[in-house]
Order: sequence, then structure tokens, then C-alpha cells
Amino acid sequence: MADDTAQRIDDALASLVDAIIPIVADEDEGTADERHDDALELARSILDEYAQTVAQRRLLTNLSDLRPPGVPQENKSDRKYHRDGQPHSRPQSREALFVEFEASRNSGVNPVFSDTFSSAGLQRLPARQDRQVDYPSASGDAKSAQRKEEGSLPGIPIKPVLLAKHDSVTNPPETALLRDLPFTLQGLSSTNLPFALTSSVTLPPTLPIPILSLLHTLAEPSLLYQSLSRFVESSEGGLVGQSLRAAVGEELRSYLGLVASLEGEIRRALSTLGDNEPRGGIGKAGVTLKRCVIWTREATMGLRLMSLMVEESNDKRGGQLISLIHGFSSSHGDPFVGAFAERLLSHVTRPFYDMLRQWIYDGELSDPYLEFLVSEQRSVTNGDQNGDTRKGGATSVWQDKYKLDDDMIPSIMTQEFAKKVFLIGKSLNFIRYECGDSAWVESYSKSASKELRYGDTATLETSIVEAYKTTMARLIHLMADKFKLFEHLKALKKYLLLGQGDFIALLMETLSSHLDRPANTLQRHNLTAQLEHAILGSNAQFETPDVLRRLDARMLELSHGEIGWDVFTLEYKIHAPVDVVITPWGSKQYLKVFNFLWRVKRVEFALGTTWRRCMTGARGVLASVADKVGSDWKVARCCVAEMIHFVCQLQYYILFEVIEASWDTLQEAMTKSECTLDDLIEAHEKYLLAITHKGLLGSVRPSSSGSREDGFLAQLHEILKIMLTYKDAVDGLYSFSVAEFTRRQEMSAKIETRTAQGKWGITEQDDDDLRSPSPASTNRGGRGGSAGTDSPFPTNRMGMGNSEDQMLPSLRQRLQHLSSDFRARVNILLGDLAYQPDVDMRFLGVVMNFNDVYHPVRRKRKEGRNERDRRTTPKVNGAASGSGVSVREAG
Repeated sequence: MADDTAQRIDDALASLVDAIIPIVADEDEGTADERHDDALELARSILDEYAQTVAQRRLLTNLSDLRPPGVPQENKSDRKYHRDGQPHSRPQSREALFVEFEASRNSGVNPVFSDTFSSAGLQRLPARQDRQVDYPSASGDAKSAQRKEEGSLPGIPIKPVLLAKHDSVTNPPETALLRDLPFTLQGLSSTNLPFALTSSVTLPPTLPIPILSLLHTLAEPSLLYQSLSRFVESSEGGLVGQSLRAAVGEELRSYLGLVASLEGEIRRALSTLGDNEPRGGIGKAGVTLKRCVIWTREATMGLRLMSLMVEESNDKRGGQLISLIHGFSSSHGDPFVGAFAERLLSHVTRPFYDMLRQWIYDGELSDPYLEFLVSEQRSVTNGDQNGDTRKGGATSVWQDKYKLDDDMIPSIMTQEFAKKVFLIGKSLNFIRYECGDSAWVESYSKSASKELRYGDTATLETSIVEAYKTTMARLIHLMADKFKLFEHLKALKKYLLLGQGDFIALLMETLSSHLDRPANTLQRHNLTAQLEHAILGSNAQFETPDVLRRLDARMLELSHGEIGWDVFTLEYKIHAPVDVVITPWGSKQYLKVFNFLWRVKRVEFALGTTWRRCMTGARGVLASVADKVGSDWKVARCCVAEMIHFVCQLQYYILFEVIEASWDTLQEAMTKSECTLDDLIEAHEKYLLAITHKGLLGSVRPSSSGSREDGFLAQLHEILKIMLTYKDAVDGLYSFSVAEFTRRQEMSAKIETRTAQGKWGITEQDDDDLRSPSPASTNRGGRGGSAGTDSPFPTNRMGMGNSEDQMLPSLRQRLQHLSSDFRARVNILLGDLAYQPDVDMRFLGVVMNFNDVYHPVRRKRKEGRNERDRRTTPKVNGAASGSGVSVREAG
């Protein structure tokens, strides 16, 4: 059975060998048989070797059954394999290792087997070891020698021989292309690869497609190198752009180093080639176009990446350029791209970090090409040309000299970090030039200056935090101690916001006689003298000389018909650098609040004077004429008391609920740790806005119908004007009461005198003289006239003009009209306050109407309602304005 199997294997091998071995022409029969036997013997040896290998593997597989007790079984799922498919060996027992060693020692490995199953394949058929075989050749000894040199059997060509026979001759040959390749990679024209334009290279059309594909790949770095070389040689852009050119130039020099190494390898390989070898012996030389493609692949990626950066950086500069390159390192998934971008950033960011170091340590901006995140604006001296009244003086230096350019903030730092950097440099610059403390800035720069570079994030953050704390602390110290910022804020609150009550009361009392006169008759030296008198007579005399020197009295612009009350104001002068916080806009807000509070105080002073006169006269003069004007005085006193209550509640609300509460908030904001100058400016602006908004000093607001309604300030001005007009009417009633009292006294005296003389107590002419308001009527002789002048009964009394009967009804009508107008306007004001979002403003309405004596009315914002208001309002305004003029004339 075994013989039959062996016979079948031999027959199959013989048939296989006959089919594989080709028939050689002009070969004798003996040589052909001998060649056939050698091939058959080789096939048998291969099968024998394979059988031995299979037996060895089976033996090793079955060794697991021979493991002694205690040795764990190998899990096939845990078996790991080499690249060639062989499993990793695990530690085995001594018996298994011994059996494996004996099997490998007794079965020698045939080198033919290794060559056959190697990665290169079977290169030649081995000759028999027991005899030397000579292969005669029909073409002579030269062909036989060539065949022996090639290492192949006659009639059996190997792979290199077949490739050499079927290889078509290229024009130009690959060796010529390799010789020109170093020039092409440098962007230089050569014989076979000329550059037609700056952006194209001409390839030979006679080359096959595979060679053309390789040359296309190799032409890419050459074209990229040309464009990048032109970019490096240009001189456009700023400092960051030039640093990018320097970084690209350094990378191009590294690329030229690679080209030089490649050129050396090509020359060395070309020097070893022979003319008689297939393809010139390129395969044995080790340098081909394909290998050059592989060697330049990484350099091509770098050139491609730099070319992309250069194209996208055409319209970018400074921080924008840094953000562009940083985007490749932070958001690209390729590790090579990230590392390459990081290497470029280390060079590109050097000018940026130099500008950053000079900014945060010296407060100087060295940016000639506008590439830094801070930009210097045009110089502003006394306010913006567009009319922004918040600017001027040191305010413009702090707020307008430097600006933070958000577009130039690189992505390597956050927005908050950039704001700190901006604030540090601006503060140092302000300390140096506005505060006059350049010595401290220089010493700080020498002690704290450090070198900053990309990649050292910890050092950069530490430097910025330390510089921020040191600079802010120094600036706040200068503003608080050297320039007395907080003392000036307190002085403004005392004297412009009427916080110093004794000073304001004394000033108003001493100025009242002067301010009642027309405005064009006032002299400033008189106002200044009265101001000094009020200072010396109050606790203001204990203020520092600097504060008292800044306080001054002045007059506003004069208009026709105005009196002193309308143009007088106090002024507190602010100088640099304090005007950074107390800006010109802030000074105007203080002036606006002072004028309003001064007017309220004037109304309170006028009503108080009238009330004292009424109370003192009620026990004397007014009691004598109570039968005639007693009811009028009762109504007038109630209305005056109502107005005084309104003014007192308004003053209490503004001085305590608004100013004091806002002042406490300002104090808390200014005493916070790590408070900056910007924080002080912002807190002070909020303080002023809170006073003007909650203090009912808002501007006119538009209604839903498109018309404009009066704001709280306009409403309060009208109410205060009505109060002054009512006070003038009450003074007229008092004058009438005094005149009536005087008339009665004179009449009583005449009656007593005439009665004592035995005459009638009063005559008709005396009665006319007492009733007539004109002085001429009082000078008429009492004895010249008609015959009946001695009679006490006038003959034509009803026909004479009686001015007394006309004056009192006119006063009553005027007082009633003003009182009604006052109540109507207060009702509207309380209606508006009731719907305010601020709780303090709603509370003001509650305090003013604590006993529900008023009936608040909310104005309707419909067009019809507005039209009716327009028709009715002029009458009230006309009466009010007319009375206002009379007040000025009376004053």
C-alpha cells in the first residue's frame, strides 16, 4: 500500500516537472534527461523537508500532554504571534525543552528550504551535492560563463533576468533623471527637467506613465520651494511677518540639506553602475526615483504646510498671523503638522513676546507695524471732536490713548488674559507720564523684567499675575494718598450734593438778599465774599486748604429776565490725574444735581420764610382782619404746609434714600481687594447714574404714540415753579391783610380824633382817601369840596371805583387756581412713581401720599389723550410762567 502511494507521488512529481521545465532548442537528449532528473530530485527534497517540518510541529503540539502536574495549560486564545505567523514561545518545562532541542538537533535545516520559502523567492536551482554538473551551451563558452555569473540554470530564467529582457528602454534613462533630480528639487532647470515658468516644470513626454507619476510627485517640492523662496526674499509685512519669513527660510535651509544628502547618495550610486547590467544596474545601486519619493515625502509635507500658511497669511499680521499658525498646532489631528507648527511658532512669536515684555514691564508700546494687541490712538486734548463730553484731560489719556484690539489678540492667550496685559501696560504708562512717578516704573522694570518666550506658559502666567498685582496696587496708592481721590469725592458729596447742611443753610441765608436781584446786577466778588463767610461760619472751616481752594462760586450763562437764583452755582475744581475718575462728564452731573437740589432748597427756604411770617402775623395783624380774610388764611396755611411736606419728603428721599445709599455702594466698590482704576471709574459712573436716575433727574422719555412726555425733572420743575408762584400769591395776601389792618387802624385813629373834636368820626372824602390805592387820592384836601363834605354819608359811594373789592377776589382766585394746579401735577407725579420698577421711587410716592390725600393718576399714552393735554397744558404753563416772571420781578 505504501509502495503504491510512493509510486503515485513520483508520477505526479514527474508530470509536474515536465510541465514546468521548458524545452530548450538544440539540446541533446542526455542533457535534457539530466536536467529533468535534477528538477525531480529537487522537488522530492522539498517534499521531504516539508514532511519533517510538519512532524516537528505536531511533536511540539503534543508536548502539552507530557506536562508534569502543576504546570498550567497554555490557552490558545492567549497565544501571540510574530509577523511571520509563528507563535511566541511561552516558558515550558524541562522535559518539553529537552525533546524540542533533540528534535531540532537531529533534523538539520536544509538551506534550499530556507531559500525557497524566503521573501525573495527561489532565485536559483541548487546543484546536486554528490556530483558536479557542467551545462554545455549551443552558443559557446561565453554564454555559459554569463549564465554561471547570473547564477541561473540553463533554460530557467529568474525574475531579474525576465525584467531585464522585457524592460523597455526609457528616453531619457532613469540614471539621467536621477542625475538631474537635485537641481530640480532646488527649483533649477536641467537638461531633462526644465522649468518653463515660475510655477510649472516640463516633463519629457517620452517617459512611461509610472515614471511620469514619480516625477510629478518629485516636482511638487521643487515648485513649493520656488514659491517659498520668493516669499522669504520679499520684505513686506511687519516684525511678526519677518519672523515668519526667517522661520520659513530656516526650514528651507534644512530642506536644502536634505537635497544635498540625496545628491551625495545619487552620485555614489551612479558611480557604481555598469553599462552591461539590466536598467544600468539601478536596482542593485539602491537609489531609484521611487526611493527618492519616499525620502522626500516628509519634506514635501513640510513645504506643503508652509505654503498653505503663506497663502493664508497674505491679509494677516501680528496676532492674527500667530493665531493662524497656532490653529495648525492646536486643532490639527496630524502629529507631524502639530509638531511642525509648534516649531514655527517658537520663531514667529519672538517679536510678539518682545513687545509684550516691554509693555508689561516698562509701559511702553513698541509696535511700528500695528501688530500688537494694544494700539495707540490719536492724541485727544480737551474732549473728543465728535462731542463726547466724558473725555478730556487725563480722562482721554487713560481711556483713549490706548485701545485693546480684539482682532490682534492671538489664540495663545485668552480674552481675560489679554485684558490684564492691556491694563498692566496702560497703568504703567499712566504712572510714568500722568502721575509723575517714572522713577518707580524704572526700578520696577529693572527688578521684575524677565525674558518671555513661547512654550513657557507657567512663567508667563506668573509674570502677568505678579505685574498685575504690583501695578494696580501702586496706582491705587498714588490716587488715594498722593492725589487724595477719596477726599475729593467726600468734598463733592458735602458741598455739591448738599451733604454739609449748616454750610448750605448759612450760604443761602447770606445770599438770599443778593440773589433776589436781577442776574445782570450780580458781581462775582460779592458771591465769593459770601461764600467765604459761609465757610468761616460753619464746619466747612475745618476742611483741608486744598479742598477749600477748589471750592468756588460762579454764575451760569445769563439770559434775559433771570434773577440771581437762576444763575448761581457752586463749582469744585478737579485737576489731573484725579479727573480720570471724576471726569468732565461727572463734573457736569454733579453740577446738574446741585442746581436741582439748590432749587429745591430755595423753595424750602422761601416757603419757610412765608410760613414764619404767617405764624407770627396770625397773633397780631392777621387776627385783626380775621373777619375778612380769616378763611383765606386758613386755606393758604394748609396749602403751604402741604407744599412744605412735599419739599421735605423730596429732599429726604434724594439726600438719604438716593445719595447716601449710592455713596455706601461706592465705598464698598472702592475698598474691594484688587480694585483697579477701571473699577473705580466704573463704580463712580454707576454712582452718578444712580443719583441722576433715582433722584428723578432723568431726561425726557418718548411715549408709545411717538410724542414726548415730560420726565420727572420737568414735572418737578413745574411743581417747584408753582410753589414759588403760590408763595408770591400768599405774600400778596399778606400785603393785603397788612394794608387792611393799616386802613382800619388809621380809620380808628381818625374817628377818635374827630370824636374828641366834636365832629363826625369820618367824612366822605376821608373814606375815599382810605379806599383809593393811588397816592394822589390821599393828598386831596379834606376840607375843600362840596358843601356836604362834613356829612358821614357819602352821596355817590356806589358809583365810585372800589379797588379793594377787585383785589381780594383776584387773590382768592389765583390762590385757588395755583392750589388746584399743584394738586393735579402732584397726582400725575405720584401716578408715574407708582409704576416705576425701582422700589425706592415707588416708596417716595407712598411717603408723599401716606394719608391718601392725593389721588394718583396715570397718564394715558393714547394720541387723543395727548391732544387734549396739549390743549389744556398751555393755560397752566402760561399761568405758571407768568407767575414765575412776577416772582423774578418781585425779587
